[in-house]
Amino acid sequence: MRYPVIIHKDEGSNYGVIVPDFPGVFSGGATLDEALSNVQEAIETFYDGEEAECVPTPSALEDTLFSEDAKDGAVALVDVNFDFLEKKTVPVNITVPLYIIKQIDRAARSRGLSRSAYLVKAAQAYSG
Repeated sequence: MRYPVIIHKDEGSNYGVIVPDFPGVFSGGATLDEALSNVQEAIETFYDGEEAECVPTPSALEDTLFSEDAKDGAVALVDVNFDFLEKKTVPVNITVPLYIIKQIDRAARSRGLSRSAYLVKAAQAYSG
């Protein structure tokens, strides 16, 4: 979904971006592209640990353009991918050398985890 965002920049500062449809969500970056691409991560952080039943409908672009927050700023549309909210588990088939599977299984057992849970936690830690 495409959401309107408001971009601000003062001389000598980084770009700042607020996302009116998500109260308190903001991002920034040294470049405009970086600031806009950081919106996805900011929204993911907003939902971190939350069970989202639905996401807000994007505001009309015109409403954002003429809002008080947009004064002295620029408005853009940012595409937000909400796949990260999908908690349904699915089977995955991967090919791994046998000795690695044995290492994974030992490490998982020592932590009281299943192989799947261990791999998920490792992937989350790696992707940070």
